[in-house]
Amino acid sequence: MELKEIQDLIKFVAKSGVSEVELESKGFKIVIKTPAGHISEPTHIQATVQAAPAVIAPIVSVQQTAPVVQQTEQVNSEAKYITIKSPMIGTFYRSAGPDKPIFVNIGDEIKPGKVTCIIEAMKLFNEIESDITGKIVKVLVNDASPVEYDQPLFLVDPS
Repeated sequence: MELKEIQDLIKFVAKSGVSEVELESKGFKIVIKTPAGHISEPTHIQATVQAAPAVIAPIVSVQQTAPVVQQTEQVNSEAKYITIKSPMIGTFYRSAGPDKPIFVNIGDEIKPGKVTCIIEAMKLFNEIESDITGKIVKVLVNDASPVEYDQPLFLVDPS
């Protein structure tokens, strides 16, 4: 295994949130350990590479600091909102055409049956209707952007 591959593996493990990964193959063994649940503190990753059972290579140590996320207030305020999610994979459109009005804007009241957007999948334009009552607080997807199944599209205040 090349040094570049080992470095990529270390970065992948750091981002995945896994606390320990052990990879053993013919002639070498790699163990990567990270402290679990300490996202805001520096992450220490230690990989031990053994070239053969009798020979131990030096320890490769990489120190990365995970970004400190200061979004607790935003998360708490968004917890009271209901999320309208995409029921399919496709392309998200806020209006029926470039010269047509947008279905819903921030601040608009919606009711069950109100069309909120269109998702185009396989050249079929599917109108996505609301199944809740509330007020649009945030549009989470840009117009003409690809969306995945169950991807959040809108935040709605139900009160």
